[in-house]
Amino acid sequence: MSATSRKRSPSRRKPASRQNNRSSMDAVSLLKKDHQTVRQLLGRLESSAENRHRDSTTLLRQIENELKVHTQIEEQIFYPAFKDAVEGKEDEHLYYEALVEHHVVDLVLRELKSSANNSEEFAAKAKVLKDLVEHHAEEEETEMFPKARRAMGTAELRELGHQLQERKQELAAGFTGRIEKILQPFIREARNQQRRRRAA
Repeated sequence: MSATSRKRSPSRRKPASRQNNRSSMDAVSLLKKDHQTVRQLLGRLESSAENRHRDSTTLLRQIENELKVHTQIEEQIFYPAFKDAVEGKEDEHLYYEALVEHHVVDLVLRELKSSANNSEEFAAKAKVLKDLVEHHAEEEETEMFPKARRAMGTAELRELGHQLQERKQELAAGFTGRIEKILQPFIREARNQQRRRRAA
């Protein structure tokens, strides 16, 4: 699907109420903000690992959650849109390279989780994870994102930003929370029926 085929109908202005519910950040700004958050957490993890602090496990869990959500929204929404919008093998190569880098980060993260958090090995792997993520983020920010801005334009990037934000919220809430919310009335009714049977 080309960038032009995804453009909205001529009435581009949305009612004010709908605009207020939409993300004010475009896709690139939102992803850069995620990068900044993860960079800060990784800096804290590296320092914590070097000093053998016990809070490394909590930080690692936070980093894992941030990375999982970030990589999913990129792979499910942003990367396919980028691949559709750009032309040429060099630009498409960025798409495949980014996917491979996500995979490598995931492998190192798994290795890090299996290491004792007060060991030299943990500290070394924390540093490698930080270096990998920083390299990946810098490549996106200096190569992929500028190309995305040129290929997609403001309106499309804003719409993508909204989609990314919605998906982030879904992932952060988690499937368990949503399923429990859906099942709650049925669970309540089953409990009430049990109570009525016991009382009868």
